[in-house]
Amino acid sequence: MTENQSLEEERRAREVVDRVLARAGTALDAGEGSYTEYDGDQLDREERNALRRVSGLSTEQEDIHEVEYRQLRLERVILVGLWGQHSYQEAEISLRELAALADTAGSTVLDGVLQRRSAPDPATYLGSGKAREVRELARQYYVDTIIVDEELSATQRRGLEDIVDAKVIDRTTLILDIFAQHASSKEGKAQVELAQLEYLLPRLRGWGESMSRQAGGRVAAGAGIGSRGPGETKIELDRRRIRDRAAKLRREIAAMQPARETKRASRRRHDVPSVAIMGYTNAGKSSILNRLTGAGVLVENQLFATLDPTVRRSETPDGRLFTLTDTVGFVRRLPHQLVEAFRSSLEEVADADVILHVVDASHPDPKGQIAAVRDVVADLSDQKIPELIVLNKVDITDATDLAEITNAEPEALAVSAATGAGFDALVDAIALALPRPDVDVDLIVPYDRGDLLHRAHEHGEVQEIEHLEQGTHLVALVDGQLADELERAAES
Repeated sequence: MTENQSLEEERRAREVVDRVLARAGTALDAGEGSYTEYDGDQLDREERNALRRVSGLSTEQEDIHEVEYRQLRLERVILVGLWGQHSYQEAEISLRELAALADTAGSTVLDGVLQRRSAPDPATYLGSGKAREVRELARQYYVDTIIVDEELSATQRRGLEDIVDAKVIDRTTLILDIFAQHASSKEGKAQVELAQLEYLLPRLRGWGESMSRQAGGRVAAGAGIGSRGPGETKIELDRRRIRDRAAKLRREIAAMQPARETKRASRRRHDVPSVAIMGYTNAGKSSILNRLTGAGVLVENQLFATLDPTVRRSETPDGRLFTLTDTVGFVRRLPHQLVEAFRSSLEEVADADVILHVVDASHPDPKGQIAAVRDVVADLSDQKIPELIVLNKVDITDATDLAEITNAEPEALAVSAATGAGFDALVDAIALALPRPDVDVDLIVPYDRGDLLHRAHEHGEVQEIEHLEQGTHLVALVDGQLADELERAAES
């Protein structure tokens, strides 16, 4: 391939991704226009972009069939999916989302194909005939990776690789790779590694029947002599190491839990209500947190830019304090391993008083996004947590599409984190949804208990206050715990 042909291929590939991302409602602006003054200096963006993948440098010559687990590098990829169980439109939206995921992982998307099939082929996912057609397409584009829009079994991946003569990865592997790139905290890295190991364990490939197990004495078919293995073989060693490493990671994650519990207990002890920001990936959750609190949390026009939960303090217009927690985003068919691994971080959601459910109103399928997030929330908590639907990006949403969403979710609030439209109404809605103090107190607080008065101002609703000779006369609405402390102080 000449240099001009290579440049033309790169230009076409970039156009494909831009078109896919734009149609999927995930792209706004590649320049600085995507960020506002509320997003702060975005120092994390410099750190994340400081290390970039460079294509064409590898001299690796390993056989693709002997690689047990490979992270995605900067590669030329083709996307493959099926439709038949669902509508073609749903399958196409899912494939566009896969293109956005592949772009976030750093690969170059060259094309995408959908095959009509009622169920995946158990041996090759596509069937041998269609797999050979994909092989010809891959040779035409000089592709080295095929990404499948499903979770493949080890048999399906091996069978498809044998036919297309290229590396094959599935949707789950791709998402795990993105999480591995973006995790920054110690806990986040441990959670991602644990999810990768749990995904890898059942997919280890052996070296054949006689070399993949321990043998001694008489084995299958009476073949004893000549079939005795050396004890633990390579695959068994790998499995044991993976199990040992996974057990260690679980212990490390469990050891980090008391710190989070202490912080949450402190907030509960001081009766600070909490609001958890949840939603589909790239819906604008971090941008909304930044505009509400000035947190300066990393904002990227990418999927899964936020992995580590961020907690910031804010207050209602009437002065009541509450916390806002930015959480990891979700996608359709989020890998079960990730949900389990990140369960400790998602406990913030289960303990929240209000869920701020952020939806990308410009996406082709916002209702599907809402359903995917609600499924995860239902798994996290048995209790019904009050939910505020926030339709973000209304500045780039068609009015007809916006009307259709609001008909389905009549109580939804329309906002734009980019322009600030609708945020006054959002702040008022949060204040209204937060639990309010419900115990009336009318008593005299000694002057040496100014800390109780301060808490009454911060977390209660002070209706009357008067400074008398024996103390401060307080009439207010407070929570039950503070009411008990105030009564004990007044009686002492």
